[in-house]
Order: sequence, then structure tokens, then C-alpha cells
Amino acid sequence: MPILKSLGVADPKVPRAGTLPLRSSRNPFEEVPGLEEDEVGELGSLPNGTSCRRRATLEKLAGLAPFRLGWTPGRRAGSPGDGQSRSFLGRVLTPGIRRSSADFGLLARLQGTRAQGDEEVAGEAARRLAFLRLGRGPKPRRASLAERVVPAGEAAPEPPPKVPEPPKMKEPLSVLEILSLIQQRELARADEHILELEAEELASSGGGAPGPPGAEGAAGGRRARDVALLYEALQRELWALVRETLAGPGPGAGAGAGAVAQLGQVLVQEEAADGRRGPGAARQLRARWAEAVARAARERLEAAAPGAPGGLAGQLEALRARLLEDMGVVRGRLAPAYPAGLGAFGVYLRGYHGALADWLGAAARRRLPLADRYALLHWHNQVYPREVLGLVDLVALENGELGPLLSPGTLRGLEDECVTDVKAQTRAALLRVLQENEEHWGSTKEQPSSLAQDVCELLEEHTERAPRISQEFGERMAHCCLGGLAEFLQSFQQRVERFHENPGVRELLPDRYISRTISLVNCGPPLRALAERLARVGPPESEPAREAAASALDRVTRLCHRVLADLLFQELQPHFNKLMRRKWLNSPEALDGIVGTLGAQALALRRMQDEPYQALVAELHRRALVEYVRPLLRGRLRCRSARTRSRVAGRLREDAAQLQRLFRRLESQASWLDAVVPHLAEILQLEDTPSIQVEVGVLVRDYPDIRRKHVAALLDIRGLHNTAARQEILAVARDLELSEGGALSPPRDRAFFSDISVPRPPFCLGLPLFLGRLPLSRLTRPGLACLPRLRPPFPSRSPTQR
Repeated sequence: MPILKSLGVADPKVPRAGTLPLRSSRNPFEEVPGLEEDEVGELGSLPNGTSCRRRATLEKLAGLAPFRLGWTPGRRAGSPGDGQSRSFLGRVLTPGIRRSSADFGLLARLQGTRAQGDEEVAGEAARRLAFLRLGRGPKPRRASLAERVVPAGEAAPEPPPKVPEPPKMKEPLSVLEILSLIQQRELARADEHILELEAEELASSGGGAPGPPGAEGAAGGRRARDVALLYEALQRELWALVRETLAGPGPGAGAGAGAVAQLGQVLVQEEAADGRRGPGAARQLRARWAEAVARAARERLEAAAPGAPGGLAGQLEALRARLLEDMGVVRGRLAPAYPAGLGAFGVYLRGYHGALADWLGAAARRRLPLADRYALLHWHNQVYPREVLGLVDLVALENGELGPLLSPGTLRGLEDECVTDVKAQTRAALLRVLQENEEHWGSTKEQPSSLAQDVCELLEEHTERAPRISQEFGERMAHCCLGGLAEFLQSFQQRVERFHENPGVRELLPDRYISRTISLVNCGPPLRALAERLARVGPPESEPAREAAASALDRVTRLCHRVLADLLFQELQPHFNKLMRRKWLNSPEALDGIVGTLGAQALALRRMQDEPYQALVAELHRRALVEYVRPLLRGRLRCRSARTRSRVAGRLREDAAQLQRLFRRLESQASWLDAVVPHLAEILQLEDTPSIQVEVGVLVRDYPDIRRKHVAALLDIRGLHNTAARQEILAVARDLELSEGGALSPPRDRAFFSDISVPRPPFCLGLPLFLGRLPLSRLTRPGLACLPRLRPPFPSRSPTQR
């Protein structure tokens, strides 16, 4: 071993300055056969008595077979044909020449065979020198050369200037030492040496010193293989570092940042080297780094999703948490450690974005339940852009915005599946709810109906979630739900009609019948509001479905209102039969009964919701006044004097005021009915024809459905038999009828006189007409007074008109 040191060969077990200790004496690239002990023969002793075993070892070292081509036993070192062994010694003993993996493995094996003998000799020499120093004492100080040459009292000359030593040539590292640097995560330094080794390989293959073809090819192939294996080891450490740094800061956050900085330096060095290599030989470590980031991101997301509870929604929430956690690590610790030119944050973001797109695409291809499809669409359209990308500075990305997680076709397919499932599920659910509710309609138990609430909850579950995903999807879902609602309401209308057509329910359960009818009416407002809301949100083609839903609800409401009003007026009919008689003229008993009964029944109607209640009260108000005016126009009472007309008009005004107070208390909105009875009273009480004409004109203007027969009946009750006056008054009604002949009839809720049928007006026969034709004994005087008026003959018409 001292001989090796004297020759300039470093001890493999003692690390040089600036190098790392070797972990193993075995070369990982090539197995070198060791030296057998019997090959090292004893060559005798040197003059000083020591063994020449080491010198013999060097001779053996110069002629080892594994490092010499064409070696034969007995050939001496340095003999002809021993160029390989001399080249090996030159590599081992000459500074500045890189040792290959085989050379370093050989030295390590030799060191192992000589370790024991060297340790014994060195130990014995050290003990002897220590004993001599103890007996000799300290070494005396000698005078320097300057003190002996320069006389006393004279100044010593200045020392000669030091000549700068030539710079020491940096010794290149072996392959094993470079591998050791990689394993110790000194990646930037290892990459520098790999680039040097690669440059040597390129230089030797491109135009080196001529030599034997076989030797040159073997050396070049070994060096290229060493470079490839070193790059594989380097990349393994680089990508392992990418995975480890994403796992979290851990206790060695500073060391992790330093390793990331070395990773970035390696990428910068390799990118510069790719420019020298050319397009065909570029290693593209930067692109592979991006791929490694994407793989690490995929592993991180896949590890977070499977263990999350709550189905797909829980997995998506776990993905969101993992994304925010990892992107926080990248933003705060990893991205600042990379060189700025690499755009590290954008690379990591794109890697996670691509990994997430793969995960969502795989989930979308599975057959998911409706709830999971809703969760996937909502997370894709709302949660990810708002809660993940919303926290990221997308302007910092090099290539602009990120692509979509799912393609438009995939999203459209998920939406179509949702619409199809909602249509099928809601149809079945709505029919089931209707059937369950219908079973309680004829029950004797008082049970509140929850039909409207159940229907609204079934549909609003979808109509509220879909718009939160996207506006277009919300419109499609609203149109789908509106069509299902219209279909349900048509079925609901049919079942309500069957319920009211059953006479047994009305006879056996009169109280429950009214209560059930009110509950059916109460289903209308919430369902109508839902239909209107869906029509506003949905596309324009939703209007027919909205009209169908509204029509079905209108029919149900009118039917139930008519049933309730018929039941109420059956109870009020005896009181209406007492009106317009002489007893009515003297006593308010009949009207008091009407007002009392209406007020009592209104308490039960208060359970109805506001909208249908207002409509029902307005209908009751109209029908009450129609029933009040009907006996008057039917001629039940005749006024034969001005005093009687005045009493009847006063009584009409009092009853009109009482009815007006009643319906105001019942919150009736049909204020247009308040003036009808006062107008009739004015026509009865007025004496002059012009005033009657004006009042008739006002009556015809306010109530367009009045006809001349109604005015004629009113004039008959007034006792106006003057033909000229009657014709003048009726002419006003006729002129207004003709001027409004093209106008449409008023709507049903504004009709009044059209519901009152008036008998054909009679006329009085004069005695001269029948005096010579009819025997007076056959007719009494009252019979002569009023007979049916003869219909005037029709004017002649042509056959085509007939």
C-alpha cells in the first residue's frame, strides 16, 4: 500500500479531499474476478530485510488477465502484446485520467487482499517510533540558514518571491463515485460529471487517437453503457424526489427544498445540454419531469379518493381537499425552490389537472346513479372552477388556460342521462303520490292533504340542483319537470272529477266532503306557482306545457268552487224564495237569513288559501246578487203607484248596502257588483223619461251583458205602460247593443244579467179588439188584462236566405 501511495495511487478505503467515501468495493456495472492468493509468489527479500511481496504484487497487477486482451500465461508485464495492461497501469497511476468501473472494482478487490498484512506492519512501526520519541526528548531548535549567513547587526534580505504553483489538475470521478453522488442526492454535481463522461464518450467516438479497432469499440461501448445506466439512476432519484416532496414538508423541509433546487438545476443543465446534442439525441428531461409530476399527482389523487365515505360525492370532496393541500405545498415550498424559467407551478398545476381529468373521465364512463351524476356535474362545473382554480393565478401559466376536465360530448351525455332518469323517476313517483293521496279522499278520518307539498318537493329537488350546474342544464331540467307536472295535473283533474261525480261520498260524508273539497282546491296555488316558475326558467317551447298545467288547475278550481257554491246556495234557497214579496217589503227577515248563513259558512271557507278563497268569495258575491235580482226581474213584485215604487227602491238600497258590508267583511274583490242594485232602484224610482234613459244607459255601459228584455221587464215592474216612453227607453238599450254588437261577451266572472232568464213580456189587450169576436162570458177581466204578446210576423225573405 505505501508503494501505491508513492506511485500516486490513492487508497480506495481513504477518501480524497472533495470526494465521497465509497459504499462498496464491488463495481455495480461489471463483476471483476479477484486475485487468488497463490498467484502472488514470494520473490525473496530486499537488502533491508523486508519482503518484496508488494513489488511482486505490482508486477502481477501489470499483467492481470481481465484487463489485457490476448493475455497468455507466462507473459511478462511490458512484453510485446501487453498494450492493454500498460493502458490499465496508465489509467490507474496517471493523474487526470478517469477510472472506469472495472478499474475501480479491481483496486477495491486488491485492497481487500492486502488489508490484513499492511495493518500489522504499520502497527509495529508506529509502536517503535513512539518509544524512541519518549527516550530522546524534545528536538532542539536549529538556526535558520539566514541567521548563519547574515552577520549580526545586519538586516536579513527579503525572501525571494514565491513562484505560483501550477493549478492542480482535477481528477475525474469514476462511474461508481458518480453513482454514489446520485445515491446521496447530490444530483446537480452528479449530473455535471455525467455530462463530462458523455462528452468524453462523444469525443472518443467522434475522432480520438487511433488504436486497435477491437479495443476502441469495447471501450466506447462500455462508456456509452455507463452513461445510459447513470442517466437511469439519476432519473430514478429525480422522479422519486418529485413523489417525496409532494407527500408533505415533514421534518426535513429545508433539506427537501435543497433537493428540489438541485432537481431544478439538473433540469436547467440538461436543457442546455439538449441544445448541444441536437434534436435527435436530446434527452428531454424537462418533458419527462412534467410526466413524472403528472404520475405523482395521479398517485396522490388515487390514494385520496377510495377511502372517502359518502359515495362519489365524498370522493370528490376528498379530491378537492387533496388538491388544495398539494397545491398549497407547491405554491409555498416547491415552486420557489425551482429556477424561475422552468414555470414549476404551471407544470404541477397541469399535472394535477390532467390526473383529475383522467379520474373524472373514468368515473363518467361508469353507470352512475342519478345522485352521483348530479354530484359529478356540479363538482365539474362549479366546485372545481370556484374553489380550486379560483385560488390559482391562471395568468402565470405559460400556455394559457387549462383545457376542460371533461369533453363537451361527455358532459352532454351525462346531462341527457340525468334528464331521462328524472323524467322516468318523477312520473312514477308523482303517480304513486297521487294514488296514495286519493285513497284518503273517501276516508272518514280527518287527515290533512300533503299532495301539493309532496309534488313540489319531488320536482324542486331537480329544478333547484340543475341551475346550479349550468344555466342550459337548468332550462332543460325545467322543461322536463314542467312536462311531467302537466301530465300529472291532467291525471289529477280526472280523479277530482270522478270524486265529485260519486253521489255516495256527498251523501254519506257531507262534512268530510266539504273539507276534502277545500283541501283539493288548496293544491292549486303551489302547483300553479311551480308551473309558472318552471315556465320562466325553461325554454320558449315550455309554454304549451304551462298552458296545459294551468288549464287543468283551472278546471279543478272551478269544479270545486261550483260544488261548494251549490251546497251553500241550496241552504240559502229558502231565504231567496222570500224575496220580492210583500212580506219582504215590510220585514228584513229574508235578507237577515241570507247574511247570517253566508257569514257562518265563510268561517269554513277561511281554511282555503288566499287565491282560491278570493275567487270563491267573488263567485259567491256574484251569485248572491244574481239570486237577489232574479225574482225582481221575473216580475214577482209589481209597482202600481209612485209610493210603492219609492218603497221598493228604498228597500233595494238598504239590502244592497247590507250585502255590500257582508262581502267587504268576507274580503270580496268583486266591487263591480256593488252598483247593480242601486241602478235598478234608481230606474224604479225616477219619474221622467230622460232621467230613466240616462240611468238605463249607465246600466248598459257598466253591465254589457244586459239586454232589452231585462230593461223591458224592469219597466213592467215599474208599471210603465206608455208605449212611446217605453220605446224611447228601450231605444237606448237597443242603440248600445248595436254599437257593441261586435264586442266579445264578458268573461264568466264578469257576467251578471246573462245568468238571469226573463219570461216573455206580456201586453194588454183592448176591449174594442175583442168586443165583437170573443164572448165576454168566456173571459174574466183579469184574463183580458194581460195575455202573451203576439210575435210579429217575420219579414219576407228570399229562398236563399231561408
